[in-house]
Amino acid sequence: MMRSEFTGKHMAGILVAGFGIVIAVNFYMASLAIGGFGGVVVENSYVASQKFNGWLEQARESELLGYSASLARDVDGRLLVTTEKVPQSALLTAALRRPLGKPEDMRLQFEQIGEDRFVSTDALPEGRWIVRLAIDAGDSRWVTETEIP
Repeated sequence: MMRSEFTGKHMAGILVAGFGIVIAVNFYMASLAIGGFGGVVVENSYVASQKFNGWLEQARESELLGYSASLARDVDGRLLVTTEKVPQSALLTAALRRPLGKPEDMRLQFEQIGEDRFVSTDALPEGRWIVRLAIDAGDSRWVTETEIP
């Protein structure tokens, strides 16, 4: 029985193959990470930091209104909003975005279908969405953000 000798060429081949696998996996994982990133959260983080206290004040004022809203899809795929303590003359709008994958945005308008019940004029495509619902009543504005599966 004859054994071949382990040489430097064998070791070099093992090292090249091992590092090649590591590099290939890194490139694959980086491509997945880049493909799943929907874009920029804020254009300029310094400017956003300067506006942060104003956003907090708006949130406090919004909480004082006492509004609440629950969202669901109806059988037609439209967005159904049930509100509490919202004036009858309120105007509802929603900005939607996909939380993952290819960026996709849309806006919805609502019509009132009963006391404290609103439905979107357009159907919502299937999949997960982050909904930023705004309720405008006179000079007051109330905003909430939730996910619709």
